Amino acid sequence: MEPMDDEKTSQNHIQGLERGLAVLTAFDADRPNPTVAELATATGLSRPVVRRVLLTLQRLGYVASSGPHWTLTPRVLSIGQHYTATHALTELAQPHLMRQAERTGESATLAVMDGNEVVYIARVPVRRVLSVTVSPGTRVPVHATSLGRVLLAWEPDERVDEVIAECGLPRLTPHTVTDPAEFREILTRVREQGWSLVVNEREEGLISLSAPVRDHHGRVIAAVASSTSTGRTTPDRMREEVVPVLLETAKAISGELGHERG
Repeated sequence: MEPMDDEKTSQNHIQGLERGLAVLTAFDADRPNPTVAELATATGLSRPVVRRVLLTLQRLGYVASSGPHWTLTPRVLSIGQHYTATHALTELAQPHLMRQAERTGESATLAVMDGNEVVYIARVPVRRVLSVTVSPGTRVPVHATSLGRVLLAWEPDERVDEVIAECGLPRLTPHTVTDPAEFREILTRVREQGWSLVVNEREEGLISLSAPVRDHHGRVIAAVASSTSTGRTTPDRMREEVVPVLLETAKAISGELGHERG
């Protein structure tokens, strides 16, 4: 590996993170217990830099030392665990989303929170109901979506306050709820009824309905949604016809994750 050149760093480049990852990935089958010198050779970094990186990783619990040798700790598995968990969730949810889409005739989506945004991790499209492209990886705001409200409804008040403070409640359409007190009341209602219905708030003509997916501890880790347009149906019909199907889908996915149904 070539030495890292400080002059090549840019405003969007975090050199310390790059160096940390370089040191972590230098541990392999040929170097399970390397020394600082061996890691310096493998990464092209100076020994003092490698030592500082190792001490930082040690403080964070990712490496341990035994004399001059260093080893990875089991904690490094948690880095890949998030990826594995998300992809396992996507895989097991896909057939349930397909069944939901077939039964409702509307698009089905699975999403999780990533920071202060909602990110789609699986989707079964039936027809185009949005003017924007919607596919896995799409990010949408928390406050104006049924998915976001479900994912936030079971969070502590402090987390809700944090999202409002950092992101605000920007008006996306004339119907978007922008008052913090009203938004908190909506989250309370979502928590009480177990699902969220949002009409015309993210985009004019869009109806979205969401319900929570829980893990084996009962924590809300994802949300499943059904989306359509006001030209195809009404909010009342969504409540009557789609809510039962959506709740069934959410319970089925939760059950696969080990959540006991009540």
